[in-house]
Amino acid sequence: MLLDILAVFCFTLNNQMSKIANASKLERQLMMQNEMRERQMALQIAWSREFLKYFGTFFGIAAISLTAGAVRRRKPAFLFPVIPLGFVFTYQYDLGYGTLLQRMRGEAEDILETEKSKLQLPRGMITFESLEKARKEQSKFFIDK
Repeated sequence: MLLDILAVFCFTLNNQMSKIANASKLERQLMMQNEMRERQMALQIAWSREFLKYFGTFFGIAAISLTAGAVRRRKPAFLFPVIPLGFVFTYQYDLGYGTLLQRMRGEAEDILETEKSKLQLPRGMITFESLEKARKEQSKFFIDK
């Protein structure tokens, strides 16, 4: 009788410890994924800022040169390339120093809330069974060759 109670107690304690360990493991994984996401976003912003330095220089030289050419030759058509270059410059500036990422995050949150059907994967969610089926088909393919 005492051994049965002790066995049940040990089993319950073991289950609780297992749940705590699993929760801790999951929390560490989530923290690691978030850290990786933050690093990737920081790298994207840094890349955009670095690109902006070079593109800004190119844009400035091109804008001055094209404006001078338009004034000298009296052809305003020389100014047309400045327009798309200006859009690219503005986009990169907004990404590197502006609020583009906050606006994108807000739009993503709206999509997650209101347009959930657009986020579904083709053929639905991946399951263990579908992975096993694909793995077996692939291994069968390699065995046949």
